[in-house]
Amino acid sequence: MAFVQQIDNDPGNVNSVARIFFMRRFMLPPIAAALPVFIAAQAALAADKIDFALDVKPLLESTCLSCHGPEKPKGDLQLMTRALAIKGGEKGPSLVPGKPAESPLYTSTILPPEHDDIMPPKGDPLTKTQAAVLRKWIEQGAEWPESVKLEKVQRVDFVKDVQPILELNCVACHREGYDKGSLRMDERDLAFKGGDNGVGIVAFRPKQSPVYTSTTLSPEDDGLMPPAKKGGPMSKDKSEMLARWIEQGAAWPEGLKLTQKKADEVPGADEPTVIAGIYKKIMANLKEKAQADMKAYTNSIPGTAVTYSMMPIPEGEFLMGSPATEKGRKPDEGPQHKVKISPFWMGRTEVTWNEYELFMYPDQEKALTFDTNNPYLDKASDAVSRPTKPYVEMSFGMGKGDYPAISMTQHAASKYCQWLSAKTGQYYRLPTEAEWEYACRAGTTTAYSFGDDPTQLKNYAWFGKNSDFKYQKVGRKRPNPWHLYDMHGNVLEWCLDQYEPNAYQNPPGQDSWVKSTRPYPHVARGGHWDDEDVTMLRSAVRRFSDKSWKQQDPQLPKSIWYHTDAQFLGFRVVRPLKVPPPEELMKVWNSGVEKD
Repeated sequence: MAFVQQIDNDPGNVNSVARIFFMRRFMLPPIAAALPVFIAAQAALAADKIDFALDVKPLLESTCLSCHGPEKPKGDLQLMTRALAIKGGEKGPSLVPGKPAESPLYTSTILPPEHDDIMPPKGDPLTKTQAAVLRKWIEQGAEWPESVKLEKVQRVDFVKDVQPILELNCVACHREGYDKGSLRMDERDLAFKGGDNGVGIVAFRPKQSPVYTSTTLSPEDDGLMPPAKKGGPMSKDKSEMLARWIEQGAAWPEGLKLTQKKADEVPGADEPTVIAGIYKKIMANLKEKAQADMKAYTNSIPGTAVTYSMMPIPEGEFLMGSPATEKGRKPDEGPQHKVKISPFWMGRTEVTWNEYELFMYPDQEKALTFDTNNPYLDKASDAVSRPTKPYVEMSFGMGKGDYPAISMTQHAASKYCQWLSAKTGQYYRLPTEAEWEYACRAGTTTAYSFGDDPTQLKNYAWFGKNSDFKYQKVGRKRPNPWHLYDMHGNVLEWCLDQYEPNAYQNPPGQDSWVKSTRPYPHVARGGHWDDEDVTMLRSAVRRFSDKSWKQQDPQLPKSIWYHTDAQFLGFRVVRPLKVPPPEELMKVWNSGVEKD
């Protein structure tokens, strides 16, 4: 099992807890050294104070907040603050400081697996060490700063999220019969123990765990794992997944032994294979063959009660861009040119938090599939890369639920489309810039889809003059002629295209787009809730991303998933009638330039 190790302010030193562990592990007779790591963990826990921020907060956020957050908390129990945990819910207090035996927050985690009240439910209990951390923390008075409010984060699943990373990148050089540096990564206890250079994994302490820190080194560093000559460094999202796993307690199912795997044997490691599987599912599910078959529809995301609606957009030809006489016209809106558009469906509204958080937080997806008695078995969607843990609350206090999801990168929006395609067996992607303007205009040639009078915007859009300084719930204003809502406001919407100011001088052909060759800029269309200038909400206006949208991101390199400073940015999906071959799906869902 995982062991707990407290760290002094100087990261190079370990305190008495660590010394207790190393004495038990390395200095006692062989029979004692063979004791399970869990015993060492208990000795460490008994000897030292639990750190709420490092040991408890990650556990609660990843295992409790999906069901006991601010929105529809089960049993009326909310666990965002210490006061709410002490207050409890329908069954009384959840946390009794100093008394773990009277605190359901702890006692519910040690119930038999088949018990109806075990927490967390769904067959994914805490490890003994994680439960012991909760018990000791409560025993010590359950210190929890009043200023700290918990936010739901994705719980890392070892088998789904971590095992493939270790088997693909680590086990080849660190296994039975081939233990480079005396380090074994095929068995839990041996991975934690480490090798010639010391401990391998320190539960709750990713920065003190070489199994993680060695993945963050430069390609020139001899300590990089996996080394550059064997495919290193691993991608940032996989390295961050290891860090989150360790931060949450490094749960590793007892008795599970890892084996070396090649890329084509690991789900998600071979993107062409993943996409080929999704393509096969889409083609097997294809029902509409011609435009005459296209109807408006509402889908539920499989296994959940969350729905989204799609509107048919007919094929046609339109004049893209704006005339020189249009008020507020920018140079990049010309020259006007004719574009042919093939039929597709478009999201009636922008993608909401209800939809996006299922992709963003797999634990929430699991919880909903459990609630609907639907088995959580979807290898196609599970293989799609998903966002790493955000560093801030991503709605920024403006609301979730039926509000538009915001602040995702174009890469994240495209991966959502890939995930939704895998879940539903229908082909989704971001719209091309031409498709977006065609759908926004809906057959009109005026500045706005409702005419040229900007005083009517209040009926069709949320913008700086009526939004109350925040985005609003989708679909509350009048739609355009093709029944699409919020095309002129609320949030900007991602398109597939790289932004080129002179793109209209040599426009891409039918059903094509300006392919990405660099991280910035990319096209975003429509106005947003903070726009005061009404000319910025016109159908022809082109907007684009830049590095300032990640200005407050503390990571180096910057996240490939979040534009923390673009709180006015979202997206909607399209579903083309014609499904392209897997080679084009690769380009649609993977720009290849997501890293800054």
